[in-house]
Amino acid sequence: MGACPYMQVGIIGAGAVGTGMGILLRRRGYTIAGIASRTFASARRAAARLDCPVFERPEEVARRADVVFITTSDQAIGPVAAAVAAVNGFRPGQVVIHMSGSLTSDVLEPARQAGALALSLHPLQSCADADRAVTNLPGSVFSLEGDEEALSLGKRLVKELGGEYFIISPGAKPLYHAAACVASNYLVSLIDLSYRLMQAAGMEPEMAARALAPLIKGTLDNINEKGIPRALTGPIARGDIDTVRDHLVAIDTAVPELGEIYRALGRYTAGLAGRKGSIDPREVELFRQILDIRFDAISRRAATGGVTGEG
Repeated sequence: MGACPYMQVGIIGAGAVGTGMGILLRRRGYTIAGIASRTFASARRAAARLDCPVFERPEEVARRADVVFITTSDQAIGPVAAAVAAVNGFRPGQVVIHMSGSLTSDVLEPARQAGALALSLHPLQSCADADRAVTNLPGSVFSLEGDEEALSLGKRLVKELGGEYFIISPGAKPLYHAAACVASNYLVSLIDLSYRLMQAAGMEPEMAARALAPLIKGTLDNINEKGIPRALTGPIARGDIDTVRDHLVAIDTAVPELGEIYRALGRYTAGLAGRKGSIDPREVELFRQILDIRFDAISRRAATGGVTGEG
């Protein structure tokens, strides 16, 4: 399905996603009618890449566009929509789109009140900058939520990017966004935790990054090939309680501030290993018991005594 050459696209917010989406749409035949942003300098930089006019005020962009993307920070989407509506920047027949994962199309209610259609179009993708957005957005899965008449445009945009879409209910967006945060943001935090433990073991930070990268990639490959929970490996999946106890003693001795997150992940992993079937329910409970123990100076001396299923 080709782009409509007469469809004018306006972008309010010159960050990574807005600029990247503009580049992709321009390549697919859409006309970028203009861009505005919080600062004129950032809008001007994006406009140079999009070969489009730059404006100081968002309503100037909206008035020129058939499709308006508000790609500001999440907390600014509502105020921007209200500000544009207050000066008659929206009109009937327009489609106004935001790309937030956490917010519903209701944040665009000021545009609706002006007769425009509202749509939330969110890519399940990480875009650290505009170039990364251009690389990562095509082929991604997008969630769509909003006015029925606007969904057809959302479906079309996703298909033109070679992606997939699913329709999400407004009430499900917090859970959906939490899942996305775990897969993206918390993955970064998890890898940082691994780096810190490796550094506590004496490895230089630069070497830790190089050393762990193949392990991380191999794990992701296993997940893609085998699925979850079959891809799970390691001491908990093997039922090796003594090894996990040794981890806890070492962490509580060297980097006790990291113990809580290790324990929380361990408890979750014990349940996952139970789902895999590599350990039985009794072993799941034993792991949860050992993960509840805090190995202070006294308990570290007694740690070699082992853990039983009694009590």
